[in-house]
Amino acid sequence: MSGPDEFEQIARLYRPLTKGAAEAFDLLDDAAAIPSRPGFDLVITKDAMVQGVHFLSDEAPDLIARKLLRVNLSDLAAKGAEPYGYFLAVAWPPSFGWSERQAFAAGLAKDGANLVLLGGDTVSTPGPLMASLTMLGWVPTGRMIRRGGARVGDLVMVSGVIGDGWLGLAAARRELDDPDGYLADRYRLPTPRLDLRAALRDRAHAAADVSDGLIADAGHIAKASGAGLRLNLERLPLSPAAHRWLGLQDDRATALRALASGGDDYEIVCAVAPDAVRIPGLTLIGEIVAGAGVEVLVDGVPIDAGAGGWRHG
Repeated sequence: MSGPDEFEQIARLYRPLTKGAAEAFDLLDDAAAIPSRPGFDLVITKDAMVQGVHFLSDEAPDLIARKLLRVNLSDLAAKGAEPYGYFLAVAWPPSFGWSERQAFAAGLAKDGANLVLLGGDTVSTPGPLMASLTMLGWVPTGRMIRRGGARVGDLVMVSGVIGDGWLGLAAARRELDDPDGYLADRYRLPTPRLDLRAALRDRAHAAADVSDGLIADAGHIAKASGAGLRLNLERLPLSPAAHRWLGLQDDRATALRALASGGDDYEIVCAVAPDAVRIPGLTLIGEIVAGAGVEVLVDGVPIDAGAGGWRHG
């Protein structure tokens, strides 16, 4: 690759993203030192993305970086945590030269304006591109929202709308009509629900972000809580674009299951007490029940839950 060497790249592309934070040591060291914050726990999460798996092979570098930040921020949102900073690791294939790496760093700067880059690593690979981010956040001591806190009788609720991420992938591949680009944008740049953090800490017994698929991720809450789950898919909150798609399908139940299994929505599914004050922007879709497993209903009729979401090999 023509352009600056590794250390010059770090200095020019990534040192500005530390924003002068003392704990990052200007990225001149092999580690960072995170100071304690009295009254808070440090929450750490990690997600990786691979070219051709988590984003299209010809995706713009800045959009790759922005989605990488957003999917990790979504994990923090589900924990009720305040974002703080991150560590980054990128394996660059030959097709990502200096200009592509500049664009990638610009994407980090755009969506990471309130975050501090604390360190990481860059390496070369024959391909494909792989980028991994470790995100750190703060939550008041003992108040991180876990998956395993739901109770029998809790209501299962989900934020926003479901299915746009899965439909958006098809739209980005030009397999689905998307005249205004709405669906493709939902896939490329999901919105982490950081706006819900305080409400979730106050009212949710358990929560998870919807990355693999609503059925699967709600099922993770039930399993971690030692309980069962009943979902009513006719209650799915859908965007106008998803409603239009659903209206074109011959088998409504199968189509609703597909929307609830597709993933990439990065909304929040949570379990709240039945007498809790409802959280604005969330839709009731089911309940936590005694037993184990996931029961999926459409208009009161049980259907096969299928895989429920994406499963990595």
